[in-house]
Amino acid sequence: MMRSLLIFAAGLLFSLSATAADVTGKWRTIDDETGQPKSIVEIYEQNGRYYGRVVDLLMKPDDTLCEKCPGERQGKPIVGMNIITGMVRKGDIYEGGQILDPSKGKVYDCKMWREGNTLKVRGYLGFFYRTQSWQRVE
Repeated sequence: MMRSLLIFAAGLLFSLSATAADVTGKWRTIDDETGQPKSIVEIYEQNGRYYGRVVDLLMKPDDTLCEKCPGERQGKPIVGMNIITGMVRKGDIYEGGQILDPSKGKVYDCKMWREGNTLKVRGYLGFFYRTQSWQRVE
């Protein structure tokens, strides 16, 4: 009986820790400069890598185009665009990919991690970085 209880408790702890680090789902982005919500980004897993696409703009019309985006994304609608690409999970941290800031047209190296219902998203450019706190959308 005691052994069954220990196995159950270990399984429960494992499932809670796996869920705690999961970043898939919808997140409300919060601008780190203004503190205002900007968009809803849906993070999804595909072939072991994680991506995030904009599913709604909160401060601009949904048909807003990415005028400052580099390359093939320039002039394309922001809604539906992948702004997070190629992230790989390493324990509780997701890294190795990139994030696009559509308002500035800049692409940064990226790292993400969960703190409760908050997703910390850090964009790097060399030694400089910005960190945003995104909120889970239920």
